[in-house]
Amino acid sequence: MRYLPGEPQQLPGNRASFGDHQPQHFLFALEAGVATITLNRPERKNPLTFDSYAELRDLFRALAYADDVKAIVVTGAGENFCSGGDVHDIIGPLTKLDMPGLLAFTRMTGDLVKAMRACPQPIVAAIDGVCAGAGAILALSSDIRYGTARSKTAFLFTRVGLAGCDMGACALLPRVIGQGRAAELLYTGRSLGGEEAERWGFFNRLCAPESVLADAQAFAASLASGPTFAHGMTKKMLQQEWNMGVDEAIEAEAQAQAICMATNDFHRAYHAFVAKEKPQFEGN
Repeated sequence: MRYLPGEPQQLPGNRASFGDHQPQHFLFALEAGVATITLNRPERKNPLTFDSYAELRDLFRALAYADDVKAIVVTGAGENFCSGGDVHDIIGPLTKLDMPGLLAFTRMTGDLVKAMRACPQPIVAAIDGVCAGAGAILALSSDIRYGTARSKTAFLFTRVGLAGCDMGACALLPRVIGQGRAAELLYTGRSLGGEEAERWGFFNRLCAPESVLADAQAFAASLASGPTFAHGMTKKMLQQEWNMGVDEAIEAEAQAQAICMATNDFHRAYHAFVAKEKPQFEGN
């Protein structure tokens, strides 16, 4: 990445450009404000490793300062999304770690979810085929999920003798599909088929396998061309209001909306409405 000179809000440490970003453990492409992150080990159904976990965490943290990334798409290469933690590169070594080492690992994977939820850009997951374990958590941590009828989402943790509470699953999943349905999936580890996932609200939309990525990118592009400052505020409030009472939430939203009313985008929308034109948002 490179830092941009210019106005104070764009000095090093405040804003960064990701047009030339080249990660080591996955693919990254940026077009028209939409960053596409592709897990790229299709021969093994795109599993995660210690290194890819950490690099994804660091990338999502850094994207909070991106001036050229307005929306994000996460997908997997080939015909699968992500099979979770690599059995040989992660699961095997974990059996040899002591408790401090295990806790360092589980905190690191949880930090990836925190980084995804904290980055201001909307994240759209394009899911086909296997979406399992930590891969299911990546999908869950996204804001919007596009899937296919043949996709299979499974929170497999109990299948390997672990609790279903990995990486925030017990907090996030009930909010997406409801407590009872979440409990069933987290206790049993069974696969959730694409059509059932859409009925349950896990998927926002079902797409054809050959178009799911393009559909997700098109939706992300529509967000990228919109009032991106306001989108970031919406995402922040969706996250923060989980822990608020109704009165606190109403006050927090009053403050958030007042901030948005001070933006140029709000004024652009008003003047475009008066002129009977479509507003051209710039994210400020």
